[in-house]
Order: sequence, then structure tokens, then C-alpha cells
Amino acid sequence: MTTHKRLGILTSGGDAPGLNAAIRALARTAMNRYGMEVVGIEQGYRGLIENKYHILTEQDLSGILARGGTILGASREKPFKDRGWRNADGSGAVDCIKKNYKDLHLDCLAVLGGNGSQTTADMLVDEGLNIIGIPKTIDNDIVHNDMSFGFHTALDIATDAIDRLHTTAASHNRIMVIEIMGHKAGWLALYAGIAGGSDVIIIPEIPYRIEAIAEHLQERRRKGKNFSVVAVAEGAVSFSEKDMNKKALKESRKAMVGSIGYRVAGEIEAATGADARVTVLGYLQRGGTPSGYDRILATRFGAVAAEFAAEERYGVMTALQQGVITAVPLSKVADKVKKVPEDHPMIRAAWDVGTCFAG
Repeated sequence: MTTHKRLGILTSGGDAPGLNAAIRALARTAMNRYGMEVVGIEQGYRGLIENKYHILTEQDLSGILARGGTILGASREKPFKDRGWRNADGSGAVDCIKKNYKDLHLDCLAVLGGNGSQTTADMLVDEGLNIIGIPKTIDNDIVHNDMSFGFHTALDIATDAIDRLHTTAASHNRIMVIEIMGHKAGWLALYAGIAGGSDVIIIPEIPYRIEAIAEHLQERRRKGKNFSVVAVAEGAVSFSEKDMNKKALKESRKAMVGSIGYRVAGEIEAATGADARVTVLGYLQRGGTPSGYDRILATRFGAVAAEFAAEERYGVMTALQQGVITAVPLSKVADKVKKVPEDHPMIRAAWDVGTCFAG
């Protein structure tokens, strides 16, 4: 099946391992199997606003499978939120996107991104654009999708960090607090905490009580275990914060020195008298070479997205469900977050091996 379609590709939001693998699969499949011309939009939605692009060639795609980051660049541009922005001719961001989409003669735009990017994609569908989404996030928090590429690599990095901190914690009889990405959902902290044998795991879905953490750590000391590792998701909240709305929570955090990991470490020291040290992994979790799993998953997503474009199946996102790549309407993904259920099997397994969730 060949067509003369023109496909645009952009990568939006934070970078993640596997983006280049997805670009490669999407573009190569579109060009070689379906005869499409592929336009690479630079710097995400910002590039579509500013009309920054280049035609992708086989040379652009060569050697990028194992490369981290994205050859197209990315941004966290939110065209529907900055309604006060105006181009030189007075047009707004969304107007510019629609005009440039039309001027580029795009039949379809593939958006590789996480929750915010897919929400914007759905809004652009309502504006009349043909969009296909591809889920990318190290947080693995996109609904109706079992696994996003980028998560596996970030998990490996976080697990390796916990392993290394264990040796230092044991050597110095200290409590090591490791802060892991996951602002709204705790998948990464949960999986890495289990894989690395963390003694305490704190995730946004289970508000923590410092008293429960202190009791657990002191019980370990009574048993002769004079060190511990605490894995904390960046979006963790205390029990007293659990019912706060977004604005109130933001206000309460203004007095916090540093990030959540530092607050938890300070609370542990005050409650136990033990030394606690903090490691914030931050952007280390996003960078570097993607794992084999993420390369394969990204390749599958990209190839199927090209197939959807050829079949004119627009307004959907590729999703992994029970091992199969399928199509989910973007309207079912927009403005939603896949949180960790409190009865999730991984939480039950962690409880069974003695992990404390401090709830």
C-alpha cells in the first residue's frame, strides 16, 4: 500500500529514552512502506508555532536507534494556555499552528509525548487537525496504556542508583533518601523501590505519616539493621496534605527548603535521631542510552502509528494493551493520569516482603 501523504512528527514535553527509536520507526515505515514524505517539526509545539521544520531523510534516521534524547528537539510549549501570546501579524499560538499545518500540506501530525502533550493533541483534533499520538513518558502515567517507552530505562537507572546507595548506607550506618521522578503518579518510585530493595517507598497515591516511617526504621535497628534506604517520589504528600487542593499545596510547599526528599530526610532525622542523607536523581533518569526494551517498544509504537496514518485513523493514540498495540481515542486520554491503585499487585508484593509505605 503506497500513498502520497505528508506526515509531520514532533516530540513534546520532557525528553525520554526511546524517542529517537520511535522517530526512526515511524519515519522509516511511513517512507519505505507507505511512500510518505515525512516532515520533522523542531522543538515540539513551539516549532509548529514558529514554522521550524526540515524534511527527514534516511541519513537523518541512520544511527539514532540507540541515541538518547530526540533529534527533533522538544519543548513544554502549551499553545492553548498562553492565549495572550501574539505573532507579529497578531495571530495567536493556535492560529499559527493551524496555519503552518496547512501551509506545510500535512495530512497528519504524529505527536510523541506524555499527558500534557496528548491533551494538547486532543484539543488540536477539535481544531480540525489530523493527529496520531504516541505515548512517551518515564512516569508511565498515561491512561489506557500498559507501558510507555522511557519508563524501562528510567527504572534501570533508578534501580542502579538504589543499589549503589545501599552499599554506602551499610558502610556508614545511615538512612539514605533517594528522590525519584513522578510528580502525579508513583509508578517509577514503586518499581525502582521494589527492584532496589528499598525499605520504605513513598508515592503520591499513599500519603505518608512520618510516625509510621520512624517506627519502621527503628524496628529495623532493633533487629540489628542499622541502615535503610527510603525511595520517595517527587510528588509525595504527607497525610496532612492529602486533602489540599493544588493551590493550597503549592502554598504549603513555599516554606519547604529544597525538594520533597530533603523534607522527608529532615523529618526522619527529627523523629529518629539517625543521620539521613539525600540523593535527588533528577534528569539523570531521562538521559542516556535507551534500554533494549524501550527501543523495541518505541519501534512498535512508531511502526503502528505509520500504519494508522496510512489508514487515516486519526484522533487516536497508539497504546500497549495486553501485549498488543492498539488505538485509543485521544479524547479518552486527555486530562487524565494513570495512578497506582492502592490494591495494585506490586504494592501487595512489596508489603509481603516487608516494605513500608508509611500510610
